[in-house]
Amino acid sequence: GRIYADPAKRLELYFRPKDPYCHPVCANRFPTSTVLLKVKRRTKKKKQLDAEEQIQPEVQFEMEILGTVTTVYKFQGMSDFQYLAMHSGPDGKQTSMYDKVLMLKPEKEEFFNRELPLYIPPPIFSRLDTPVDYFYRPDIQHREGYNNPQVSGENLIGLSRARRPHNAIFVNFDDEEIPTKPLDAAVQTWKKMCTNPVDKKVEEELRKLFEVRPVWSRNAVKANISVHPDKLKLLLPYLAYYMLTGPWRSLWVRFGYDPRKHPEAKIYQVLDFRIRCGMKYGYAPNDMPVKAKRSTYNYSLPITVKKQVSHTVSVHDLKQGLGTSGASGAKKPASSRYKLKESIYIFREGALPPYRQMFYQLCDLNVESLQKIIRRNDGTESECTERDGWCLPKTSDDLRDTMSLMIKQIIRSTRPALFSNTTSSEDGKEQLAYESGEDEDDEEEEEEDFKPSDGSENEMETEILDYV
Repeated sequence: GRIYADPAKRLELYFRPKDPYCHPVCANRFPTSTVLLKVKRRTKKKKQLDAEEQIQPEVQFEMEILGTVTTVYKFQGMSDFQYLAMHSGPDGKQTSMYDKVLMLKPEKEEFFNRELPLYIPPPIFSRLDTPVDYFYRPDIQHREGYNNPQVSGENLIGLSRARRPHNAIFVNFDDEEIPTKPLDAAVQTWKKMCTNPVDKKVEEELRKLFEVRPVWSRNAVKANISVHPDKLKLLLPYLAYYMLTGPWRSLWVRFGYDPRKHPEAKIYQVLDFRIRCGMKYGYAPNDMPVKAKRSTYNYSLPITVKKQVSHTVSVHDLKQGLGTSGASGAKKPASSRYKLKESIYIFREGALPPYRQMFYQLCDLNVESLQKIIRRNDGTESECTERDGWCLPKTSDDLRDTMSLMIKQIIRSTRPALFSNTTSSEDGKEQLAYESGEDEDDEEEEEEDFKPSDGSENEMETEILDYV
């Protein structure tokens, strides 16, 4: 029943049901329109009159239709490898270990302290249970006189494909100089790959964004311009450099602009904000209608139906315009097909962030009380530090405390039962214990069904992986 209720699951069959190390074979789910029949076979013997005469029994069939069948499961895959809990002795004799490794009843301490051979069965053998054709490449026909190159550490094939160079310039906070123009390779790549009118329009739109505001996050750009993600990877290094460390880390800065020399760049600094959850705050992770961005629960094993394979973007696709559009994207106009919602980079009062960890620029905290905290030293900024930038020390902490209080009040209004026993302080506001936004959550958080916003790519600190 549990498998049938979830159309993404496959039906498992275990040949040795009592063996926890038995690998199942899986059946795929198919729709059908058939009937279920109940057939009775009745045999009536005739009386024998003559001893020599052979009497054929009279057989009757009765059929009754019980109902219709709408779903069937078919076992089309091959059986997986099987791993038995056995140990090979020095004489080659196999000894069963099931009585030693399986705990069938409550055991005393001696059971766990026994000396046993190491037995760690693999969690999975095969990723596929159906045979696939392996298309071998034909042997390369070299010209006469060709010699294989010398093998060295530089030309050995690695375990994974080398990342494509996107020619971005990375800058650390303590670097003395900042770049004033892109790398030649970045210019050539953009000019070569993006030649149609749509690309030119996107380039102009991004130029205007950087004229209005010299520092942008990639998600903020995505919320303001409709551009295919693969094209944005080529366009950003053409117009801006990437800050690796400091108060503008993970942000793209217009070429020639050094935020460390301009106090007005304070409003473009980044705030790493994480929604606080735990019993000391009055609500657990699962009480929040906000998704975690990543989860190990998404890992797909062969017992689940294969995911739909997304179309790979080719060079031809990129040259044709915005690239490929999915079934859902095809319905949207080109002007908004790839746009993210503004909640992916703007914080507003009364609205929950789309994810539990967000990277906001200070100017995108659209709440007056938060802007007052940021503007406390307007006009008197004297030094730009790696931790606080042009802000007063502890500004980020004060912002996180205030934002956490606002989010707690939102959750209180949507789920008042969670806070029925919470006591308030004299001014009517909850005082939250300080928790640094740079502390990682200790436990994995399970994902909920609630999805408040599009755009799951908010891990801006891992954005660097797209460019190296």
